[in-house]
Amino acid sequence: MDDLKNLNEDQQKQILFMMLVQQHQQIGMMGLGKLKNPATDTIERDLSSAKYAIDTLNALSDYTKGNLPAELKSYLDQTLTNLRLNYADEAKKDASTSESSDNQSDED
Repeated sequence: MDDLKNLNEDQQKQILFMMLVQQHQQIGMMGLGKLKNPATDTIERDLSSAKYAIDTLNALSDYTKGNLPAELKSYLDQTLTNLRLNYADEAKKDASTSESSDNQSDED
């Protein structure tokens, strides 16, 4: 954080904004089971926490619409797109696993 002292106030705010987005991205990726939880050093898949991170970033995007420099808007948009695509993929895995279990139960 000492490196921020060498930047002007606007640059500091931009970096802090990016760090906020990055924190929520990491929370989302941990919830999707794509990153280890650093506290437990294990993969913990929790789609509801991933959805919360996506929803939070989406709200941030809505509330900052028209007020972000192009590079920050692009960073936020790319982060949201990446999280949404990964979430859809993981939700699809859950649905197909659920269908497989249902089919096996029907066969028994």
